Amino acid sequence: MHPRRPDGFDGLGYRGGARDEQAVGGAFPARPFGSASDPTHWVTSPPDIPGSRNLHWADRSPPYGAPGPSTPLDGPEQPCPGGGGGGAPGRSSEQLNRFAGFGIGLASLFTENVLAHPCIVLRRQCQVNYHARHYHLTPFTVINIMYSFNKTQGPRALWKGMGSTFIVQGVTLGAEGIISEFTPLPSLTYMVAMPFYSASLIETVQSEIIRDNTGILECIREGIGRVIGLGVPHSKRLLPLLSLIFPTVLHGVLHYIISSVIQKFVLLILKRKTYSSHLAETTSPVQSMLDAYFPELIANFAASLCSDVILYPLETVLHRLHIQGTRTIIDNTDLGYEVLPINTQYEGMRDCINTIRQEEGVLGFYKGFGAVIIQYTLHAAVLQITKIIYSTLLQNSV
Repeated sequence: MHPRRPDGFDGLGYRGGARDEQAVGGAFPARPFGSASDPTHWVTSPPDIPGSRNLHWADRSPPYGAPGPSTPLDGPEQPCPGGGGGGAPGRSSEQLNRFAGFGIGLASLFTENVLAHPCIVLRRQCQVNYHARHYHLTPFTVINIMYSFNKTQGPRALWKGMGSTFIVQGVTLGAEGIISEFTPLPSLTYMVAMPFYSASLIETVQSEIIRDNTGILECIREGIGRVIGLGVPHSKRLLPLLSLIFPTVLHGVLHYIISSVIQKFVLLILKRKTYSSHLAETTSPVQSMLDAYFPELIANFAASLCSDVILYPLETVLHRLHIQGTRTIIDNTDLGYEVLPINTQYEGMRDCINTIRQEEGVLGFYKGFGAVIIQYTLHAAVLQITKIIYSTLLQNSV
């Protein structure tokens, strides 16, 4: 429910995020959206996606037809970092940089949304399993239970509901793009995506043993049915959507605030470090190119990690409230086989918090936390591997 998007995305416009902020040296002032000095900027200049075009933080893609940084109006053409003085070697190096930057961003997105999906599935199953005696707080027990699920149910047991998670992200981005034209508050976005998020949650925790072969658009049908009161019959313990608005919006807004603060803080530290190294003239050309792509990816990684860890207890409560009364049957996370029904009777968010604390203890809010450790360990490993590959390609091209 928290899409991975460039920092500063604001609907049909684009604020530019960290790249529009004034650089450390003050050489690149930010231009506001719709500035009179550049009336066609929002039409002719696409958003600066990290790793797509620019080689430095404060650089922006020039409007169509305007001279770029590599073709100044006056003076001789400056050589590219990769050498070649604007010739074929320089152009090939520039193309390599753009392609490598795109590949780095793609690897990060792949890790967040595809490679980490088994961790998300098991994490959610542990969160809603109030029967569980094993809390799976460490990655060792999580790996063991993952192996058991894969052995008894096949690989699909760990990849279920992945299509619905992409649908929820698409609905969230679309709603955010429209709503941000009228109000900057993100709360309405989470309210719009809430029924689809609930349907996606059911798909990711439902046991593969009794699961039907539903289509990829089942999430949309279930979400709309939840709003208008049609679709699969639910029990009387099902909480109405109105009672789910507050915990859902609270979790989404807090996640947004924490992520934004951590991301800007990490970027500020990395910018100052890079600026100091440039002043000391101790940075190699390869390191300068790496500094163009990885700081923003590292900031996004740190922001997502901190927000998920801080809000994990609230997420456990939120998932239990969404799943109650939906007649969902989950896998037994203690044994790795068999199934269990969800028969909770929470009256609301406060009752859910008190019940978990009394019956399961404080650690009951952190069931499945070992999956978070595995998820971000994989993400960090992929970032490090792509950085090594990119450094090797740059060294061969310089």
